[in-house]
Order: sequence, then structure tokens, then C-alpha cells
Amino acid sequence: MTKTMTIATCQFAVTDNPKHNGRIIRRQMRRAKESGAEIVHFSECSLSGYAGAEFSSWDGYDWSVLADETEEIFELASQLKLYIILGSSHPLGEGLLPHNSLYLISDQGQILNRYDKSFCTGGDLKYYTCGSHLTTFEFKGVKCGLLICYDFRFPEIHRAYQREGVFIIFHSFYQARRGGKPGVLDVVAVPTIQTRASENFTWIIANNTSVRHSSWPSLIVRPDGIIAAQLQRHRAGVLVHTIDLEESAELYNAAGPYIERSVSGILYSGTPTSVDRSTIRQTPTRPYKSSVDSIVHV
Repeated sequence: MTKTMTIATCQFAVTDNPKHNGRIIRRQMRRAKESGAEIVHFSECSLSGYAGAEFSSWDGYDWSVLADETEEIFELASQLKLYIILGSSHPLGEGLLPHNSLYLISDQGQILNRYDKSFCTGGDLKYYTCGSHLTTFEFKGVKCGLLICYDFRFPEIHRAYQREGVFIIFHSFYQARRGGKPGVLDVVAVPTIQTRASENFTWIIANNTSVRHSSWPSLIVRPDGIIAAQLQRHRAGVLVHTIDLEESAELYNAAGPYIERSVSGILYSGTPTSVDRSTIRQTPTRPYKSSVDSIVHV
């Protein structure tokens, strides 16, 4: 039997209210389950709200409400027998800024692991403490990894996951609330995600908030860089997609034969030559007489 994995990636208009966000998350979990999903993925800070965008200070933030909503999601994950990747904020204690995190929640309603956003923007660092670790896990025998938003700007972190043998990356984004003005993210974000997928031969499950003026809609990119499916921009939705793991392993892997060479610092394919006509790079195409004795007509 062909080995498959059915995933759901979700988008909605994230707010500063964890109770409101929690209700939508649980509703989308139920929709995903009804559609056959086995693992459900939510956007950056989808439960807590995104500091710096939804609110401007942690002062007065009710962490107990966030904890209550998180526990309700744990309970529903257990009831529905779903794995959940939940975007939220993880408190570190008095005097410390929280992490911007993804919780990996099992179908028993337990936290299996957590990824903390490694590359925080300058704005992020006013509200969050950066993480410094990769997070991998196996689901149905497939190695997966977690990333958050600005991490996509750094190919090295994708390469690090590639070296770990990761085949599916769940990448949660929040790229919105820019006042309606076109920005660079409208142009470069999706092609960059496609490039990261194809240069490392990994599936990338990328979601975004659907709040107005979001840069792009949630989407799923194959290891060859082709978009397999996507939602409608600025509209809440649950994108369910079944990955045929055997077929996807046979997709075109353009960089495949040379990834290990490039990662190790060998920045060419094949075998170079040391003949003068190669190493002396001021020689023209046409054979000619040269003052360099070692260069001769051929």
C-alpha cells in the first residue's frame, strides 16, 4: 500500500484575544478532522496573538487565559486523535521576554516538543527572546522540522534541517498588517519558499494569518518547488492535502547529486583541471601567441 500522510494547514485573522483565537483554532481542528487530516498546523502566534502587531506591550497580558486556552486545545487534540502544531508565545518568567514558539502536541494531548523562533527580526527582539535550536520529530516514519516566519530568509537553517534528513518542514508565518501598501514580501516570500523547498528537496507547509493586508495565502510546496495547493488570501480556511510519500520521493531533485558537496564547501560538480588554459583566466577564446611560455596553440 502506498504510504501517505494527510496534513492540514490553517489560516484565520489572528487577534490579540486568546479566547477568540482559541475558539477558531478548535473549530478548524474539527473541520480538519472531518476532512481526514492526521496533523494540523497553525500560523505564528495564532493562539497568543503576535506582539508588536496585535498589541504593543506585554504589560497586563493575561497569561492565565492563554494557559487555559492552550489546555483546551490539548484536550480537543486528545479527543480528536490529532497531532497539532500550534503557534503561540511561551513565557520564560519574571523579567524575561517570552519565546515566539510552535508547540508540537500529540494525539494524546501532550506537548512532545517546542520550537522557538531562531531568527527574530529587530522588531521581534523588542518582544521576544530568540531560540537557538532546531526541532525535529518523526510522524508516520517521516522526519519533520519546524520553522517560524523570518527564518525563511536564512538558507543555512534549511540546509541544517536537510543535513538532519528532514523531508517535511512546517513553517508558520505572520506577514500582514502593513497598512495595505504593497511591500517586498508580496513579491519575494512565495518564490523564496519555493526555492527553499527545491534547493533542499523538502516539502514546505507554509501558512499565514488571513488578517487584511496579509502578503500571501497559506500554501503547500512540493520538494521540486511546485505549489501543490493553496488557500484564498484574506479568507479563513483549512487546507487539507494528502502527501503520497513514495511518489514525492521520485520528484525532480535538481540539486540532489551535489547538495552534500556544496554543504561541505566543494562549490563545483565534476573534476576541475589545473591546465594553464583553465587556471590563467585572462586568455581569450581564440588560440593566440602569448608571452606566457606555458600557453601554446592547440
